[in-house]
This record gives sequence, structure tokens and C-alpha cells, in this order.
Amino acid sequence: MTETQQYLYDQVLKDHDCVVSLRRWFHQHPELAKEEFETQKTIEQELEKLGIAHRRVAGTGVCAVIEGTAPAGGEKRCIVLRADIDALPVTQENAPAYKSLTPGKMHACGHDGHNASLIGAARVLSANRDRFSGKVIFTWQPGEEIGYGGRLIVDSGVIDEAGRSFGVHMAPNVPVGSVVLMPGPNNASVDWFRIRIHGLGAHVSTPEQGVDAAYIASQIVVAAQALITRRTSPMDNVLIGIGKITAGTAYNIVAQEAELEGTIRVMTPELRKATKARLEALAKQMAALYGGTAEVEWADFTSPLINDAQAAAEAQQTAAALFGKEHVITSRLPSLGGDDFAEYILRVPGVYAYIGSANPANPDTCVAQHNSHFDIDEQALTVATALYTCYAADYLNGEI
Repeated sequence: MTETQQYLYDQVLKDHDCVVSLRRWFHQHPELAKEEFETQKTIEQELEKLGIAHRRVAGTGVCAVIEGTAPAGGEKRCIVLRADIDALPVTQENAPAYKSLTPGKMHACGHDGHNASLIGAARVLSANRDRFSGKVIFTWQPGEEIGYGGRLIVDSGVIDEAGRSFGVHMAPNVPVGSVVLMPGPNNASVDWFRIRIHGLGAHVSTPEQGVDAAYIASQIVVAAQALITRRTSPMDNVLIGIGKITAGTAYNIVAQEAELEGTIRVMTPELRKATKARLEALAKQMAALYGGTAEVEWADFTSPLINDAQAAAEAQQTAAALFGKEHVITSRLPSLGGDDFAEYILRVPGVYAYIGSANPANPDTCVAQHNSHFDIDEQALTVATALYTCYAADYLNGEI
């Protein structure tokens, strides 16, 4: 480690109990997307204690700024750090001392840890402004789980002056102490769709007098998979998932209406555009084949998350210095889960780090995200806080 890295890392270690306490408070008080009111107030209170300038953004989000006082060796740099803060509509079924106090709501994805770790980084950087030059923009983003807050923050312009963007996510499939920093595609785009099929009602004994919307819907469900197996290279990552089907009004009536809801997940913008077009054409043509019509409604939740190669290399260098090269994972299979930090990277070159949070000694830290038993090994908070803090300082000081 450099002298600055070692000093800041030591400060992170000293502040560990505070970050753990914050994480547990957020875990006990989960709030869903667009409803993070108490979460927002608590973040603001922590920033006010430190005298850090801040303002509200994207409704229930928070943006703060810290400027370093160290002399800049060249042009002043700026970096934006992001944590997502919303919880999930999940009832917690395990019982840690910090179990959710709100039935039906739970931090089952680790956002409580991201939130607390970014506050921890703000605490350390605020107290050590003489250790870096330039500017750090902190963003606590609402509504990640519904693909809502990232685009709002980006479109607000608050990150435009940054030269780098950086975010983290807990990873229950990575051992605590390790970090994944991989250039290129990391997460899929997320598009929601609804296909409405219009047929013609009739008695089931005379199907020729009607147009069976339920049958058309069934054919679309089956045929959609051929868009992957026969219209897409086996080397590409593409998923078309249909999770909801509704049709008809009675057992003896040819269904006049049917509705499908699902999602498309891909890794590149080009394949995303092509897959959407193919599914829409399939739905309309399949409906027409059997005498009906179909309309397709889309919602763009997030773009594919593609880590900038240079930013990834920089963060790998910082992580190797902090945790050892053997604990930095630079290649693994990308995820078909989405994350709207992708919108930050599209505006400002950046990298998303996956922080190992699994410890087999506590099986709940190894379950999948969105599981009702989800938990993290809290040593992951030190890793996340240190990486937020030291990558920011390294970049701003021009040391990477």
C-alpha cells in the first residue's frame, strides 16, 4: 500500500463499528422504492453531523459533495460514488439481532450495506480532506429495485462533471474478503413487457366461431424460446422470461382476451434492440395467424451494465494494494440480473465492484439475494468502505 492508502485504510478499520451500527439500523428499518423517507433523513443527519454539504435528488435520494484540500498535481479531478438504498417486499424469516421491524419489507439484497459503507467513506474522506485533491460526489440512490432512481440522478446533471463513477454490490456467491472487478459486461439490461392478445369469445363447443386468445398466448410463450435457440447465437447471453399469464373468464368460453408479462435480459445494446423487435413481431404475427391481434407494451428498467476497461483496471490496482492480488477476481460469468448503475457508467466512465459477503460459518450469508434469509458477513462492510474511500483518493490524486 501507499502511505495514503495505509492511512485511510486504518481510519476505515477504526470506524468499522460505526458502519456496522448504521447498516443494522437500515436493516431494521427497510423502505421500498420511492418510499425511502426515513432512510433519506438518516443519511442527511449523518452528513449534517460531519458538516458535509448535501441536497435531495431523485425524490428520496441524497447527493453530497466533499472537496479535497491537497494540492493537485495537474488538472483537478472529480469522481462520483453511488450506493442504492431501497429494500424489497420480502418478509424476513431469519432472526438476527437486527431483524427487520417492518413486516413484509426487508433488505434482502444488501442495499443496507451499500448505504452504510458509503456513509463510512464520507466519514473518512471528510475527516481527511488533506489526503486528496479534487472533488467527490456522493449519491445515495433510491429505487434501484424497480429501475427508477439511476436514470433520474443521471438526468439531473449532478454527476456530469465527474471523470469516473464507482459503485459496489454485496455478493453472496463470493467469499468475504474478495472483490470482483471485471471489465466489460457484468449485468444484463432489463426490459419489462406486457403482451395483450385480443380474440373473439365463443362457446368452447364451437371454437371455429371464436378466436382463442388463450391458445394464441400459449403459442407465443412456446415460440418465444425459439428466438433464443434459433435466432440468437448460442455464444450470446439472452433470456426471455414470461412470469405471468392471464386469460379467459370461464371454463367453457373461448378466451376473448389474454395477457402475458415478462422480461428480456441481454448483455449488449445491439442484441437488446434486436431481441425486442423479434419478440414484438412474433407476438403480432402469431396472433394474426390465428385470427387475433396483439399489442406489446415495453418499460426500460435499465441498460446493460458494462464496466469501463480503464476504470476496472484502476480499481483492480487499488483493491490489490488493499486486500492482496489473490483476493481480486477479474473474470467470472456475468449476471442476467440488472442494476441501474449502468446508467451512471453510460454517462461517466466507471466500474461496479462486487464485494464478497459470504461466510460458510453463517449459512444465511450464502443464500441468494432476494431470499428471506439473506444476510452478509459484516466484514464485507470494511472492504466496501475501504474500496469506496481509497479508489476515490487514488483516482483524485492521479495515482492510478
